[in-house]
Amino acid sequence: MSDNYSRFAVTEKNARGRSFPEKPHPYRSDFERDRDRAIHSHAFRRLEGKTQVFTPGLDDYYRTRLTHSIEVAQIGRTIAKALQLNEALTEAICLAHDIGHSPFGHAGEQTLNNLMKPYGGFEHNSQALRIVDLLEHPYPDFMGLNLMYETRLGLAKHHSPYDNPKSDKFQEANCSLEGQIADIADRIAYNCHDLEDGLRAGLIKPEQLKIEIVQQAEERINASELKDRTIRRTRTAKSILDYLVSDCLSTSKNKLENTNIKDISDIYNAEENLIVISEISNTLLSELETFLLKNFYLHPTLNQATEKIKGWLTSLFNKYCNSPDIMPGYFRRFIENEGRERTVCDYIAGMTDRYCLKLLEGI
Repeated sequence: MSDNYSRFAVTEKNARGRSFPEKPHPYRSDFERDRDRAIHSHAFRRLEGKTQVFTPGLDDYYRTRLTHSIEVAQIGRTIAKALQLNEALTEAICLAHDIGHSPFGHAGEQTLNNLMKPYGGFEHNSQALRIVDLLEHPYPDFMGLNLMYETRLGLAKHHSPYDNPKSDKFQEANCSLEGQIADIADRIAYNCHDLEDGLRAGLIKPEQLKIEIVQQAEERINASELKDRTIRRTRTAKSILDYLVSDCLSTSKNKLENTNIKDISDIYNAEENLIVISEISNTLLSELETFLLKNFYLHPTLNQATEKIKGWLTSLFNKYCNSPDIMPGYFRRFIENEGRERTVCDYIAGMTDRYCLKLLEGI
């Protein structure tokens, strides 16, 4: 690791290592290897076929879980570099933070959670851990990806206004600063990009945007002079993103300089995040989140598919629970130790939207 890294950064010297020891790589750090393992995983590739907000077939321009994850990683790297933290660890967590998502967005997750309530429920952060610890199997000597402890901790503790991690595998109250960067990068990314996608889809009208964070952004870019709607909405979203990242950097630097945190263990024991945005910016961003929830996520055009999604996944779940032998052999081998219902849930949760719809044709 570089001598220029902050004393708060996770390094190979202070890291807790892997569950299964491995020889050092000749030219990649442990956390660079974690990043690469996330990218090369089956679960990461399938994010291309999982929608972020829109249901399948609505349009080709909108973000998927894959494009969202790449955008989160880009923001995360920027923040980590500016704060002299571990960029590779940050990137690994950012890229893998959504691999536990089911098909069909939040409606799909809610449906699987309801179906799995008698068996422990379903939550995508916990599912991400199942994927990297068990379900992926590219190595002959162990199940899972054998990621570094700090990478797994970041995935387990990832949270946002819409994420409530429930993993009990870790005793720490919090994760590393690199993991906290993934939290704020995720929040910044999905709000800015969902605003842009909502405007592109016409579900959000420009005249609705009377919220302060948008109006401030439009003033910064002289939006009234931009006649091209595509350029205007893109530059507005990017201006909000840049404002929030800049605010995060200044606020976090100030908080770290004026904290009693002495080492990594203090960071893990801190109840509150140290990578944050200012109170003013949090208020502005929360107003945008409330607006998007009311005018975008709950828009009738998007919600009309919710009941269909519930029926689709319920049908598949019942089909495979009643006939587990028709699942691929790779998954069937988990039934003995993991249980039939959990294994069926793992199989369905890993599907892309398109593959799920393809299987439904045979029901």
